[in-house]
Amino acid sequence: METTIPQEVVAPTSEIAGIMIPQSIVDIAVAGGPVVAILAVLSLIATTIAILKLWQFWSCRLHATKPVERSLRLYRGGKSLEALACVQGSRNPVARALALAIRGELSSAGGSTGVREEVARFGAAQIEQLRSYLRPLEVIGSLAPLLGLFGTVLGMISAFRQMEAAGSQVNPAVLSGGIWEALLTTAVGLAVAIPAVALLNWFERIVERTQHHMEDAVTTVFAPDIAATPVMKSEVMKSDLRPEMALQNTGR
Repeated sequence: METTIPQEVVAPTSEIAGIMIPQSIVDIAVAGGPVVAILAVLSLIATTIAILKLWQFWSCRLHATKPVERSLRLYRGGKSLEALACVQGSRNPVARALALAIRGELSSAGGSTGVREEVARFGAAQIEQLRSYLRPLEVIGSLAPLLGLFGTVLGMISAFRQMEAAGSQVNPAVLSGGIWEALLTTAVGLAVAIPAVALLNWFERIVERTQHHMEDAVTTVFAPDIAATPVMKSEVMKSDLRPEMALQNTGR
């Protein structure tokens, strides 16, 4: 008596360059045409940018804010050298800008316009570096739905041309198949755009928060000079009013 070995049910696949790819993905690529191919390339670019940005943010230690907070506490307490030691050599952009501001304050004995301009230039360069490659991600998020819609319009035109050629003998199955293939590009476009836009907003929020922390830290270093300015003006105003008050008292 022969025994039959049950065969495993395997999903249909296609082999491309030695890699087994599900038949459904191949069908989607073939049905969508060149528009789906372009969207696939955009998806690959967006994924690469996302990985690069995550690596950049991690390597810059944007999450490491405790050294900056400790340095600011020490600086407010008058311990400038210890505050500088806390952020010296850090890869965090906020810590680097803070270290530059403290060194400028110590070297210029109270700060100067040149020091503040250099700190502002350095901070702007750091923020611009963090914003790198965000523009292409924004373009992909905006362009992918439009490409999907363009593919849908082309597919609908092709479907209606087939219906016109068939005349009165229109096969509903053929028509529905053409519409399905047309709507496929819109779905792929949205599938590419939604993650790209979500990642873009998340990355921009991280950069904005870093910029805010940097401005707050640098302002803390230069705050004594800023706070002293209104006091000096008020003293000048008081000195200007004293002669007038003396004249009024003499007239009385």
